[in-house]
Amino acid sequence: MRRAVIAFTAFLGGLIFLLASGSATAWAEGESVKGTLKSQGQPVNGVKISVADESDKPVGDATSNAQGTWEVSVPSAGTYKVTLDQSTLPAGLALRFKDRATLTVQVFEGNARNVLFALDAAGGQQQGNTPDGDPAPTENETYWARVAQLAFEGLSLGLVIALGAVGLSLIFGTTGLTNFAHGELLAIGAFIAFFLNSVVGLHLLIAAPLAVVLSAAFGYGQDRFFWGQLRKRKTGLISMMIISIGVALFLRYLLLFIFGGASEAYRQYGAQEGIQIGPISATPKSLIIMGIEILVLIAVGVALLFTRLGKATRAVADNPALAASSGINVDRVIRIVWTAGAGIAGLAGIFLGLSQTINYQMGLQVLLLMFAGVTLGGLGTAFGALVGSLVVGLFIQVSTLWIPPEIKNVGALAVLIIVLLFRPQGILGRRERIG
Repeated sequence: MRRAVIAFTAFLGGLIFLLASGSATAWAEGESVKGTLKSQGQPVNGVKISVADESDKPVGDATSNAQGTWEVSVPSAGTYKVTLDQSTLPAGLALRFKDRATLTVQVFEGNARNVLFALDAAGGQQQGNTPDGDPAPTENETYWARVAQLAFEGLSLGLVIALGAVGLSLIFGTTGLTNFAHGELLAIGAFIAFFLNSVVGLHLLIAAPLAVVLSAAFGYGQDRFFWGQLRKRKTGLISMMIISIGVALFLRYLLLFIFGGASEAYRQYGAQEGIQIGPISATPKSLIIMGIEILVLIAVGVALLFTRLGKATRAVADNPALAASSGINVDRVIRIVWTAGAGIAGLAGIFLGLSQTINYQMGLQVLLLMFAGVTLGGLGTAFGALVGSLVVGLFIQVSTLWIPPEIKNVGALAVLIIVLLFRPQGILGRRERIG
């Protein structure tokens, strides 16, 4: 078995080297600025974006497509001014921050710089009547409507983070492994569904369940042939954590090599008409996705509390040695946790791809938020991961009322730091005696 592990590690190293040497030119395609325009989770089409250099000399322009994405190539690294033409915004939409129609950004060599314009419903701040003859909303009513909308979007984001964080927390609880490759499990699930949907031609309602099953199988294989072998060799947790960083890089750039760096979308359930529920506007798919997420999280909670496997999982998380001495097959429990965690993470990736777009960095982008949710809720507890993720999602979205959306994730880290200063074990974690 030792030879098998060495051979597999050599294979991974060689494959990474081949990918790096054979695809470096494909990854560094030149400098550009790009972005995605969305309002209430839906892409905004037909908006003109112009780019100029520091001396206001025009460089190029682009128009957002049906997925809301746009990109303008720039001649070299440097500082550029990116301007959104507000006259091309669809009726009913406006910039959230009126003074940020032009953004100055720094583009580095070989990089594509993302630029974010925050859009909102056109403010009904002026007095008078609407075209239907109804009184226009006051500034206070508009503000609280935005709070309700952002809270809804935060709840939606928090549920996606929770799906991924549950598996991350259970794997940590049963093995002690801080798995930095868990974000890539979301991306793999999203891309498997994309392949089955766009390449094979299956409807998303068929492709998504198959992708979840294949994601679960990938999680089983990871533990059966890789992490399980490292545990048998008594590999230290710090070493395994570092290995997980390498696995994350390998999987991320493997997705880039296979699918490319462009953002993709599923064939079905793209742009949808919003449904007005009081002050909240929501698409049918977002409501269905949230319903499924809640059902899955309830099912996980019920399984942990009332099934023999759930009780065994909690026993292994509390004390693996004592669980083994009481007759529990610890390796079997860990393998099931890996399988279920990867499957749930794949489902979260599919939902994230439906809400946004699919790209090879989506796992990296949500990984920090999952760690924040797990740590905030309490390390090693599935229920703590759920509570922490909901807090993180809500705070991220609602904080954009006061801070630019580009730095909204910083708010989640601020909440994490503040909570851990006063409650180091997290919201639902337990104090541990040391010494």
